[in-house]
Amino acid sequence: MSQANDQDTFTFGPDVTIDQAAYIDPTARVFGKVSLAEGTSLWPYAVIRAEMHEVQVGRFSNFQDHVAVHVGASNPTIIGDYCSITHHAMVHGATVGDNTIIGINATLMDGVVIGQNCIVAGGAFLTEGIVIPDNSIVMGTPGKVVRSKNNFVQTRRNALIYHYNAEAYARGDYRAWSGPDYEAWQEGMLKAVDAEYRRLHPDEV
Repeated sequence: MSQANDQDTFTFGPDVTIDQAAYIDPTARVFGKVSLAEGTSLWPYAVIRAEMHEVQVGRFSNFQDHVAVHVGASNPTIIGDYCSITHHAMVHGATVGDNTIIGINATLMDGVVIGQNCIVAGGAFLTEGIVIPDNSIVMGTPGKVVRSKNNFVQTRRNALIYHYNAEAYARGDYRAWSGPDYEAWQEGMLKAVDAEYRRLHPDEV
């Protein structure tokens, strides 16, 4: 685990596997069969539990403050690469595709499947078994697709900004999102993300 924190301060169960996380806050709690891929970050008071089934978290994804993740009665929880699970969101036995943002206070119930390049708006409530196609914006209670749009640039950008901040927190730097160094990094990052979008989706350019 490549971070400044002392791993002994974490409250993790014995079945948790971590592959070079960027930052894990000491207040995070992770129990059961959980795997965290390279570059992931867990922010203050994030909780992940997997007493049965499992939780898989992809590369460069972030679980922000007070996020709760649990398995469902019949389903694991799978989070793709470059996903942002934002403050106070709940993911319960759901699958989230790559490059997706789950908004503040949103809830995903058992069997929900979110495609790639999606945005689930803050406060949305997705009931059991809903399937959301790729490139969707979801709002409401119950959550419904309100617009089809490839959100790759916005969602990838958000995940990379959180990864930048995670590496800073691991160094003890809590003001990384300000100053000329960050502005220069962000400019280069945006160009790289735009180039990746054009490479992956040439028909949409």
